[in-house]
Amino acid sequence: MSLALKYAAFAAVAMAVNLAVQVICDRLYHGPLELWLAMAAGTLAGLVVKYLLDKRYIFYFRANSLAQDSGRFVLYSLMGVVTTLIFWGCEAGCDLVFGTRPMRYLGAALGLVIGYYTKYHLDKRWVFRSA
Repeated sequence: MSLALKYAAFAAVAMAVNLAVQVICDRLYHGPLELWLAMAAGTLAGLVVKYLLDKRYIFYFRANSLAQDSGRFVLYSLMGVVTTLIFWGCEAGCDLVFGTRPMRYLGAALGLVIGYYTKYHLDKRWVFRSA
């Protein structure tokens, strides 16, 4: 399987986890911070899944210790700040403009696709360059 196809498949898995967690949050909580809490929970869930898949199957990184793996995860997460802003901006923008959950989730999916494309290049250059 080509690298691009693997990366796209893993991004799809992480997106599904992210959006599923958001849907669960939406069903459990209705209040003033509902959008932001759902996005934060989904982002965290998707981040962990994507890190585990990327480090092993995309960048073939094997940590020598828990400290090294933890450090790499922190760096991976930091690279995700910019891409998370892209994703959250698309989702929140669609929520604001259209006001429906389906359009909000479509905005989230669009933002995640753009974000994952950007994140691959950041991770390749900064996170896993020595792997």
